[in-house]
Amino acid sequence: MNIEQHIKDSLTQVAQLANCHLITDIEQDTVLLQSGLDSLGFAMLVAQLEEDLGIDPFSEMQIAIYPRTFGEFVKIYQLALKA
Repeated sequence: MNIEQHIKDSLTQVAQLANCHLITDIEQDTVLLQSGLDSLGFAMLVAQLEEDLGIDPFSEMQIAIYPRTFGEFVKIYQLALKA
């Protein structure tokens, strides 16, 4: 499974549900706060990914890390899936 593509697909689905307008090209260096998804949308995204992947890496962290870019967000999921 390509986790980055899965997250992009989920991001698009959640944006439609949350009535948010994503920017055209989400890249590794895209700042999450500038992606077009609001805070409720990100909460929905994390919930959707937990349902799809069976993990919520943010609730499992001992020290809270807030990703700034899409690439950092993807990396958190990649590391959690390897653990």
